[in-house]
Amino acid sequence: MTTRVAAIQLQAAAEKADGIARATALVERAAAAGAQLVVLPEKWTGVGGAERLRAVAEPLREGPAYAAMQGWARELGIAVVGGSITELRDDGTLANASIAFDAGGREAGVYRKIHMFDVEAGGRVYRESAAEQAGEEVVACDLAGWRTGLTICYDLRFPELFRALVDDGARLLTVPACFTVATGRDHWEVLLRARAIENQCWVIAAGQWGEPGGMPSYGRSMVIDPWGLVLAQAPDEDGFALAELDADRQDDIRRRLPALAHRRPAVYARAAQRADG
Repeated sequence: MTTRVAAIQLQAAAEKADGIARATALVERAAAAGAQLVVLPEKWTGVGGAERLRAVAEPLREGPAYAAMQGWARELGIAVVGGSITELRDDGTLANASIAFDAGGREAGVYRKIHMFDVEAGGRVYRESAAEQAGEEVVACDLAGWRTGLTICYDLRFPELFRALVDDGARLLTVPACFTVATGRDHWEVLLRARAIENQCWVIAAGQWGEPGGMPSYGRSMVIDPWGLVLAQAPDEDGFALAELDADRQDDIRRRLPALAHRRPAVYARAAQRADG
């Protein structure tokens, strides 16, 4: 089985409606190029501080971004991992939510970012937890014939999450992001390739580029194979990285180098118990 996929790269627009129009054009271009599954960047409808996030937030299943993503899937006949948008939850809190749709436009999964980006990078302080509530669930879903693990940006630094997704059967891992330039130069590709290699999975990483909301973003959206090879990478502009996923290649890599089968969970569990006292 082979599947053509696209990692969409864009810069969030100042106006949400303009951003949806820009994303629509890119998704349509990717579908015309044969993409059967597309992944958008993190917070593609708008990025910034708490005030900006609240301005672009929408309730799950009720807002224009959700309708647009569902419409792309249904009308173009493609699976969509909607990067992430800012969700306005019933209790009034915000969440960084990645929503996936199958090729019929049916909602396949909703993942809320687990790890909050509370760091200092490039001389700037980021406190994601000040505006958003962390998620609590690991989410994998079935898209275009692939068990797909959903993650968002800073999650990339936590291999435990990716291994939990593989334990749930994931063969494809998605990483929508708005990675900072300061960290992206040294860490983006290294971490993506590591997650692909150690889990013997395909990785689709879709990033913002430029300075959306005044936040310098690294871009370099890419598709990586289970051996850790970068198959496609987007240049520093709106566009997409396009590549073919091959299930037989993944099966062959896992057969020849059966690292996942060589794991020793019982041993790891005993070490964890000792560490906990």
